[in-house]
Amino acid sequence: MKKKQIVYLTQLALLSAIVWLMAFTPIGYLRTAGLEITFILIPVIVGGIVLGPAAGTILGLQFGITSFIQCFGISFFGSTLLSINPFLTFLVCIVPRTLMGFLVGVIFRALQRADKSPAGILSFSVSSLSGALLNTIFFMSLLVVFFWNTEYIQSICSTLNATNILLFVILFVGVNGAVEAAVCFVLGTAISKALVAANRRLQ
Repeated sequence: MKKKQIVYLTQLALLSAIVWLMAFTPIGYLRTAGLEITFILIPVIVGGIVLGPAAGTILGLQFGITSFIQCFGISFFGSTLLSINPFLTFLVCIVPRTLMGFLVGVIFRALQRADKSPAGILSFSVSSLSGALLNTIFFMSLLVVFFWNTEYIQSICSTLNATNILLFVILFVGVNGAVEAAVCFVLGTAISKALVAANRRLQ
């Protein structure tokens, strides 16, 4: 039991370090003219799958904290939201990432019980993809709820020719969301499956 706890804490610490490293180096974000593509989802997803919902929650919270820090002059989009309402911006940054990390762990455990696919690949792939999708859904939902009627979001709607909320979400997320989903699906599945196999050998 002690050995398992050491492995758990070591891997959680390493994944936490990766979250913070990615957050403040170029490897964590691909910034475009529109929404920023983030790859920090990957260590959160891996943690949720390999270490469980509690670890996913901790990693997701750290991801959210780094996202909020980005709002202080690093991210133009985040900085603009911060200038409109700091508290709501904090919620938009923290809540989606924390919930996403927790739910990835829950989804993986639920799927694993019934997964009959070779090497349980379905559980890993669906859980990895769900991380990217849930993050986008939660983030955009809170963004619309809290900031839809602001001049800034309405100006983006005008630029995108988005005449309603659904069209705004589709156009705003666009290719960026698809890239995040694809990367999380491939890397999240491969890394988490490899780590689970390694952990079994250590036991």
